[in-house]
Amino acid sequence: MASWSHAHATAAPQVSPARRRVRARSRARARGGVLWIAVSAVLLAGVVFVNVAVLRLNLSLDDQTRERAKLHAENAVLQSELSSALASPRVQAQARRELGVVPADPSSIGFVDLTR
Repeated sequence: MASWSHAHATAAPQVSPARRRVRARSRARARGGVLWIAVSAVLLAGVVFVNVAVLRLNLSLDDQTRERAKLHAENAVLQSELSSALASPRVQAQARRELGVVPADPSSIGFVDLTR
């Protein structure tokens, strides 16, 4: 059976210079990885911010589009009312009532033939 001596148990393990370089490179890579993660997080946060801003603008634009459609509908109703107000039968009735104007009798109208 093998036994450990006191000298072997208390001695610090020796690290070779090549191993130190590998550890230094891995630390540098780790720092570079953390840096890339931070840069990626900032970029993603910027993309999310821009998307939220665009969504807010789209909601505002949608509200304005609805308001525009509502105004177009109201204009159509008003144009219809105006057209009804200016309708020929109503104008003729008003002319009879206020001015005493009546349509001419078709039998009393004569035509001139201009084709000869």
